[in-house]
Amino acid sequence: MKVEILFPEVANLYGDLMNPEYLRRSCPEIELVETSLRSRPLFADEEPALIYMGSVTEEGITLAVEALTPYRERLISLIGSGQLFLITGNALDIFGEDITADSGRTQKCLGIFPTHAKYKMMDRYNALYVGSFGDMDIVGFKSLFGHSYGSVEPLFRTLRGDGLNESEKGEGIRKNRFMATYVTGPLLILNPPFTKWLLGEMGAGDCSLAFEDAATELYRQRVSQFKDPSTGIIYH
Repeated sequence: MKVEILFPEVANLYGDLMNPEYLRRSCPEIELVETSLRSRPLFADEEPALIYMGSVTEEGITLAVEALTPYRERLISLIGSGQLFLITGNALDIFGEDITADSGRTQKCLGIFPTHAKYKMMDRYNALYVGSFGDMDIVGFKSLFGHSYGSVEPLFRTLRGDGLNESEKGEGIRKNRFMATYVTGPLLILNPPFTKWLLGEMGAGDCSLAFEDAATELYRQRVSQFKDPSTGIIYH
């Protein structure tokens, strides 16, 4: 059972690489396959159990767009056929139309989804996040230069914090089994119920989470703390 990790040399911020590692520690049958910027992606020829990409450096966004552009139609086909994706942090923006910075620079992206990101490079948004996925609570963090705007089906529903942007309660993007969210943390370690659901989607629902008791207790405490109105959402 293969999990493809896209471009870990540049998509490695906020501990996001621990998301696929946590899956592997929970299910030893999982093989992590790292795809570098210069190599042919596994998804070009196979359909892995999961395609994962985490938060990206600013220069890495340009490099990732360049590396994925030759495979844009393949990505569209995989999304349409129900391939499982998890995209976290600002890697979400790579799959939208473009990113415009307050410097006036515009980065064209893959254009798979009709979203447009707007960055303020001297005004980073740092915040706690509380949302829901079905009947599950979702908690985590956001650290972004901006937000994304456009009409898409959201992945999470926001309870506290910003959604896809400051005026949206929908957070992230979901289409078929493509899932993208700005939430980091790492997402999977902070949210054991979502991780167990994801393993089920991968065909590994019989696996037990690594450190499940401790992770679940910390999750309960974090949900209670983040939902508490006395806990501030924005931080610096």
